[in-house]
Amino acid sequence: MIVTVTLNAAIDRTLTVPNFQLGHRHRASQGLTLAGGKGINVARALKRLDVPVVATGLAGGRTGTRIVEELTSEAILNDFVRIADESRTSSAVVDPTAGTYTEINEWGPHVEPEELAMLLEKISYLARGADMVVFAGTLPRGVEDSFYAEAIRDLNRRNVPAVLDSEGPPLRLGVEAEAFLVTPNQREAEGLVGQEFGDDEDYTMALDRIADMGARNVLITSDTRSFGLFRADRKRTLFRAEAPQVEPVSAVGSGDVLLAAFLAARLAEKPLEESLCAAVAAGAASTLEVGAGRFEPREASKLQGAVDVHELEPVAG
Repeated sequence: MIVTVTLNAAIDRTLTVPNFQLGHRHRASQGLTLAGGKGINVARALKRLDVPVVATGLAGGRTGTRIVEELTSEAILNDFVRIADESRTSSAVVDPTAGTYTEINEWGPHVEPEELAMLLEKISYLARGADMVVFAGTLPRGVEDSFYAEAIRDLNRRNVPAVLDSEGPPLRLGVEAEAFLVTPNQREAEGLVGQEFGDDEDYTMALDRIADMGARNVLITSDTRSFGLFRADRKRTLFRAEAPQVEPVSAVGSGDVLLAAFLAARLAEKPLEESLCAAVAAGAASTLEVGAGRFEPREASKLQGAVDVHELEPVAG
């Protein structure tokens, strides 16, 4: 079983509006409402891959009730801590004609210390039966940047692998806490190492830097390619995976699907190269439909043959 943790859960409302223009009145051709937040997106993708998963986190107010109801309607097992402040709603407009995606995100709730303590107890309880715990997304107001790091250290003491997908100081502190796997996108990784990436050498340098900071395994994702560093038997192995070319409808949440597919493959004890191939293919398949965490596993299987995975040489020195 995998446990996913989403502190800043949301209701995601996505409208499809062809030829969307600012300042004009439109009629949406399609609307979709889902429970959202990165950890929830990962849980949704794991569910589609038939991996046992429990989603936890914080949910507040009427929006929090709706989040739990939406997850239950999708048959995603969930066990959220209810908080006093209102969970956020995220709105987005997809224009399939122009290929654009416009998001408007609320700040999210303010979390009280006793509510956070309840969540830590919940994570501790759920982790007893977990193969892995995934922390994903931003932290809401009232939560210290060190939250993920402290939770990861606690799981490390109990030999439960912790995966982290976040950004900024929470990501940096989580890396230093020796997360089992961190999965920043290109922008987040650039912020972590303090420089922009151009060629493969920049990515491999970043993989090494992030691993040296404490992360046991590192997976950096981008729209067209992903780079991974994995440690086993005191050896570091580096890979580059080129994504297949598709006509995307919406790329939102594709990184969450990629992560879910990678974890599913690794739990099934598939080789690293095969796991990366499956992950990148699933991420590409998710761009073919609206709704974060949604994808068609059969489409992902078809795309695997077009994924190009290569083992890379370590950076000299």
